Amino acid sequence: MNTRASLEILGRRTIALIEEFGYYLHLVIESVYWIIAGPFIRQPVRLPAVFGQMMSIGVAAVPIVFMLSFAIGVMLAIQGIHTLKEFGAESKIVLGIAISVTREFAPLITSILVAGRTGSALAARIGTMQVNQEIDALQVMGINPIRYLVAPVLLAMLIMVPALTVLADFAGMVGGAAFCNMDLGMSFAAFWVEATTSITVNDIMQGVTKSYVFAVIITLVGVSNGFSVIGGAEGVGTFTTRSVVVSITYIVLADMIFTYFLNR
Repeated sequence: MNTRASLEILGRRTIALIEEFGYYLHLVIESVYWIIAGPFIRQPVRLPAVFGQMMSIGVAAVPIVFMLSFAIGVMLAIQGIHTLKEFGAESKIVLGIAISVTREFAPLITSILVAGRTGSALAARIGTMQVNQEIDALQVMGINPIRYLVAPVLLAMLIMVPALTVLADFAGMVGGAAFCNMDLGMSFAAFWVEATTSITVNDIMQGVTKSYVFAVIITLVGVSNGFSVIGGAEGVGTFTTRSVVVSITYIVLADMIFTYFLNR
């Protein structure tokens, strides 16, 4: 492959990426428009649809988020104690767990789980509607697809992902406290007192702020891949897989950028 062909491929992919981000921006702007202006023009976002999405995104995910966040807390305690023992500083493990969970692991593990559960389901549902021409049918009936399909999901995500992140904060701390109790003999009360004095509101808000951005990423990637489906059932599977991979990639990259700027 010569240099010219390589540059052409790079140019096409760059243009495609810019177009994709432009589509994301369009989805955000129009969704926010319908959420805010919809009630004033008698086309509000349907609250039953929002509550249904909140149940699917948030309530149904509580057990798995709690379990995995608890496991993350235990793993952080195991690794931290093992490392700090070499320096005789096991007592500092509480600070390490508290900051790591609230700033990084809680929002990250929560968002990856939601991307895997809800983002893929969102892409598959909209993709199936696209293949069956149900999106076209909505437009023929005078129903805006973004108001009907995207805005309720975006609103539910912005509510439930931060809420799940706070739950993950608690679960991770419980996991860390449980292992510290078994290995170091530290009581739960002593762990919580030290944890609450070690972290600040800013530490918690870092994770919550990230979760809002991750919620938008999951929604936009899932929806855009659903609307882009072509090729029947095989296309639905392809774009559903793509939505999960792209969502997690963007989440990790966004987390890296946030961590860099928020901790300087």
